[in-house]
Amino acid sequence: MTIEEKLAEHGITLPAPAVPVASYLPAVEAGGLLHISGQISMDEEGSLITGTLGKDLDVAEGQAAAERCGVMLIAQMKKALGSLDRVERIVKLGGFVNSTPDFTDQPKVVNGASDLMQLAFGDAGRHARSAVGVNTLPLGVAVEVDAIVKVRD
Repeated sequence: MTIEEKLAEHGITLPAPAVPVASYLPAVEAGGLLHISGQISMDEEGSLITGTLGKDLDVAEGQAAAERCGVMLIAQMKKALGSLDRVERIVKLGGFVNSTPDFTDQPKVVNGASDLMQLAFGDAGRHARSAVGVNTLPLGVAVEVDAIVKVRD
């Protein structure tokens, strides 16, 4: 079963990869690694998922936003590599959660992206990770996630 078929079984289809909103590349492949720029939380229709965890959104809503970041990361992988078959391993995710000063469940929120990588790539989707709280994110989004991916030649 392909990665896209696994995702489809869970009702997930890959969108067109988002284009950069500033002066950067969405992905750079170097030294056997694909570095993917931060992907912001957007719903299936392409609308931004905005808000602050601990104020506007709860953990479950944050996890859904993080999962959508993960979907866009996979879309960027496919575009950059030509095929998801070139993904050897998800090495690391970096998660940024727009949250109130007293919100401490950033790791639970970023699980939305982490769990998706494991669903899509199996054991190769298990990765190192950071999950940090920030007081704002671009365009007011709730979550942003970047990635480092080991690729096959």
